[in-house]
Amino acid sequence: MHLIDRRVQGKNKSAPNRERFLRRYKAQIKEAVAKAVKGRSITDIENGEKISIPVKDISEPTFGHSRGGVWEGVYPGNDQYQKGDQIARPKGGAGGGGGKGQGGNSEDVTEDDFAFQLSREEFMNYFFEDLELPNMVKTQLSATQDFRTQRAGYKTTGTASSLHVIRSLRGALGRRIAIGGKSKHRLEHAEAELAAELASPSPDHRRVGGLREEIHHLKIRLAAIPFLDPFDLRFSNRIRVPKPATQCVMFCLLDVSGSMDEQKKDTAKRFFILLYLFLTRMYEKIEVVFIRHHTTALEVDEHAFFHSRESGGTIVSSALNLLLKVIQERYATSDWNIYVAQASDGDNWDNDSVQCRELLSKAILPLVQYYAYVEITEGDPQNLWLEYEQVAQAKENFAMQKIESPADIYPVFRELFKKQPV
Repeated sequence: MHLIDRRVQGKNKSAPNRERFLRRYKAQIKEAVAKAVKGRSITDIENGEKISIPVKDISEPTFGHSRGGVWEGVYPGNDQYQKGDQIARPKGGAGGGGGKGQGGNSEDVTEDDFAFQLSREEFMNYFFEDLELPNMVKTQLSATQDFRTQRAGYKTTGTASSLHVIRSLRGALGRRIAIGGKSKHRLEHAEAELAAELASPSPDHRRVGGLREEIHHLKIRLAAIPFLDPFDLRFSNRIRVPKPATQCVMFCLLDVSGSMDEQKKDTAKRFFILLYLFLTRMYEKIEVVFIRHHTTALEVDEHAFFHSRESGGTIVSSALNLLLKVIQERYATSDWNIYVAQASDGDNWDNDSVQCRELLSKAILPLVQYYAYVEITEGDPQNLWLEYEQVAQAKENFAMQKIESPADIYPVFRELFKKQPV
């Protein structure tokens, strides 16, 4: 069987032809997407994009047929050439199309780019193609729906293999009792009356004949009741119910202390937005937990996470303790893939940084699949960075990068979540 997709996709263009075009010029499109990302905001990353490819990159070799041999031609209105003159090949732009030509008095030949629109889904495919969530070892995507069968009573139709014998016989017995109960009761009385009449010294032969005839009809009626009727058959009913599958939860930790100015917070917000978009691509159903901290930590909703304002010092261990508490209370490691992303300027109390390293190494990292830490600072590494470096050297599921400007967000993100070698 051959399926021909004749759907159109914008201006009567064929969808299969568009897919073949995207596959053929994948490298050029990826390069164009990378250039387009630099010129747009991360908050708009989920939208489509109009990109262009140089015409020279999509040109293909073609075969043509020449007239061959030596031939002559006569053209009307030729007052500049004589027979035997050689005519130079005209330059582009003289009505021949192709996007080539001259502009003004310039002798340089220019070439237009081939521009087209990428849909949102196509743009996201190229944008995230080289990325993956590391250490996805426990489960497939949470979008995968697992089902299991369970018994849900009985039904009147089904296959022979699902026939429930005991339930069917019980129903047949109940039907026979309901239908023949009155006749059976009357049969017992008629037999008792007949025995009493026969035992009397002078039995009434007319009454004896009537009782025997009645007993005969009652037995015929009871014998006519089928032992098992198709109405009695009952089949086991099994239904498919969703099976709880392992799920993914993403913890976002943000430092909102006084040392984190608005520019740093905005950079952190952009990193989390990009991370969230990536997670929505990897998982259809995902839980995201937002934790803000300064001297104390608090779990908040998404709006408060991005927009509320705080000030004060920094105690990073308060966020890690709250993270550990939430994991232990709500997210069992046997059922959840747990990922953590932390953004901070690295400023922290000296003694608290050591405590953070101990919490990560001994309590948190054994429970999570991946922990990504980004430090937003333009100066030298802070004490928290120095402590985290020791964790990164000892733990494979911990990664850290530095962001100095908003332009570093995407390269850092790709470095944190690049595909791991097999």
